[in-house]
Amino acid sequence: MDFEVRNDRRPQGARKLVREREEYLRLVDLGIGNTEACRIVGINRRTGKRWLYGRQASGKNKAAPPLVDTGVPWQYTELPPPPEAEPEPAGPSRYLSESDRIHIADRLREKASVRAIAAELGRSPSTVSREVRRNRSVHPNGTWSYRPHAAQRRADRRRPRPKVGKIGRNPELRGFIQDHLTMRWSPEQICHALRARFPDRPEMHVTHETIYQALYVQGRGELRRELTRALRTGRARRRPHRSAYKRTCQPIKNMVMISDRPAEAEDRAVPGHWEGDLIIGKDGRSAIGTLVERSTRYVMLVPLPNGHSAHTTSHALAATVQTLPPHLWRSLTWDQGSEMAAHRAFTVATDIPVYFCNPASPWQRGSNENTNGLLRQYFPKGTDLSGHTPEHLETVAAELNSRPRKTLGWETPAERLAKLLDLAS
Repeated sequence: MDFEVRNDRRPQGARKLVREREEYLRLVDLGIGNTEACRIVGINRRTGKRWLYGRQASGKNKAAPPLVDTGVPWQYTELPPPPEAEPEPAGPSRYLSESDRIHIADRLREKASVRAIAAELGRSPSTVSREVRRNRSVHPNGTWSYRPHAAQRRADRRRPRPKVGKIGRNPELRGFIQDHLTMRWSPEQICHALRARFPDRPEMHVTHETIYQALYVQGRGELRRELTRALRTGRARRRPHRSAYKRTCQPIKNMVMISDRPAEAEDRAVPGHWEGDLIIGKDGRSAIGTLVERSTRYVMLVPLPNGHSAHTTSHALAATVQTLPPHLWRSLTWDQGSEMAAHRAFTVATDIPVYFCNPASPWQRGSNENTNGLLRQYFPKGTDLSGHTPEHLETVAAELNSRPRKTLGWETPAERLAKLLDLAS
């Protein structure tokens, strides 16, 4: 053995016991225990333990880390501190990890099903399916492959928050939405128009909820805040539904209830069955009559400049129905408001039977209730409605009748009515 124990034990300066450390670590590496290695090298057993395991601070002595042999003569280095142990997760993370993605890639190469992979990972099948669909690599020839490390990079890039929304990233999309909100189109109508106008451009497709979020969520700044006034409700924030106000009214004589209405009116297959109501102005002193055809959703507005008494309302309705052919007027459904107390006189003048809804049952005139909500954008609650001219009412009705409606397969009420008139001619 080349190593010899020194007889001189005086301090060695900055390089003290360098050869002893080297030999000690070599012996330990060969599997010799600390006590025997210290005896061979000629050092105290405590010194060997300090070299092997390090030393904690005590008194004037500082802490010392363990040593490891570098393989280079006359050199030694300190071992790096051990990594902090990560706490054991209580359950699967919300996000897929890189090891999860590697497992997915391996099992996909083995032709395993998505459900089998999900069961092995303890995940929902939709989680694995969505992961593959979002993060797979699509090749120019149309094929695809799932590469776990590339998928991890894509997921990491998408994760940071907050993000700029789709509307905020696309000026063309933002301009289209703002223009149509100004025209009082609903977000759902705008979304369908985008898909119809740009069928091959997915970057121009959004859902109506995306538009609502861009308007309501503070801090996003994707749409102008004042555009909330163009929504049906005109509210700048959402609020939960609450019980509607239920008005009481005096019973009307000789009412014919909705249960006696012809069955053809219920399924909307035959045109000519209408629903009607009033929208009331400030302090109940002014009103506008609204009529909606059930099958086409065509809207007609009835001016009531001289009040909305039963006699005045009956005459105004009779004058309005004369503007359409008789075959488009088969029945009229109204609520039990006192303005329709002269329904018998209206039926005699027009030959149109009037049916009345049950008390507190607005859903029996659902089309009319929905239309009244749309009209409140033009005639807000708490305003005087007597100042609106018949010409203005016709303009508002024409604007409503030119909007595409989801329930009509995104046709407009005016288009539906024009088809009926063409068939009749």
